[in-house]
Amino acid sequence: MHAVTSRAKWLLVSGTATTLALLPGTAFADRHHGGSSQGNYHSSGKQAGGSIESRITFSGSTRGGSGSSSQAVTPVGDWTPPACWYEPISARDFAKRTEASYDEVVNNPAQPDYAKAATGQFRDIYKDGKYKNYNLDKKDEGNWWVAVQDDNRLDEPGAWDCSELPFWVENGDTPKVKNAVTPQVLAELAYNRIQLPTTEVTLAPANTTKVNLPTWAWLDKAKFKDVSVTASLNVAGLNIQATTTAMPVSLKLEPGTSDAQTYPASGECAINADGSIGEPYAKGKADQTPPCGIKYLRSSGDGTYKLKATVTWQISWTGSGGAGGDLPDGTFGATQDVTVQEVQAVNR
Repeated sequence: MHAVTSRAKWLLVSGTATTLALLPGTAFADRHHGGSSQGNYHSSGKQAGGSIESRITFSGSTRGGSGSSSQAVTPVGDWTPPACWYEPISARDFAKRTEASYDEVVNNPAQPDYAKAATGQFRDIYKDGKYKNYNLDKKDEGNWWVAVQDDNRLDEPGAWDCSELPFWVENGDTPKVKNAVTPQVLAELAYNRIQLPTTEVTLAPANTTKVNLPTWAWLDKAKFKDVSVTASLNVAGLNIQATTTAMPVSLKLEPGTSDAQTYPASGECAINADGSIGEPYAKGKADQTPPCGIKYLRSSGDGTYKLKATVTWQISWTGSGGAGGDLPDGTFGATQDVTVQEVQAVNR
């Protein structure tokens, strides 16, 4: 089991005509996205003084288990896990971080005037403007909720969907914004961090086969089992978690050429009752049809065919308070080289 902190940062967004997204730090760069002419700014590096790292932690199969390589689950369809979300921060921490960011920016000669002005405008809203002194006198009655972006997904349009300024939420109230952290949102974030160990399908004959000879394919249950990631958030009086579990349900074989026949004909090999897929080849089965496999009808010549094996995973989650449900299925695919040779005939 591995525990990791989310690679995500606090995102401050102003509501002025010129939208400014500010990640407190030492350097600002002009960014454009979605075809908009609005300028967006975020820091180019992590700074402990002003930057607030997400408090969400992840544990479980976040590194592909013990394998040397791994791959994330790819959702089926057009659904994607959130690339930004809202999470709470105490009034005391919000005040401390905002003041640190303000001092860091305005006292740095290298910062441009627009960055200093924007930082000052943001501070004024919460210190002496719409709110007074960061609501510190109400610190036991609620928390600030701030937008957070996933550092690994800043180039995705969804990373900019959380455009609300930090807002105050009384204890017991539900934030009225999309992607405010709940057990389900945590489950969706955990989905994006599931890492599966790279697994090659076992073939018989292995790697090199003959034209018109059925090639058996299988995945052993010991290497092909459920994996899960747990996301937890314990901050500002909010203590919730969710565990997202991926369960393998089928294997699809794509031979890498149209000159091939799959078993079954659909190329979809279902999971067996014991958790394996397919059936290992054994001596004496040469004339049998494999429950999962391929028959190549043409030689690969001097090259190889790229056999693609894609596993479909059924994704479910459970969370705090007995919550739970299903998330879109995911897939995980890998390719391997297969050499197909002609059967040599002997002329007498």
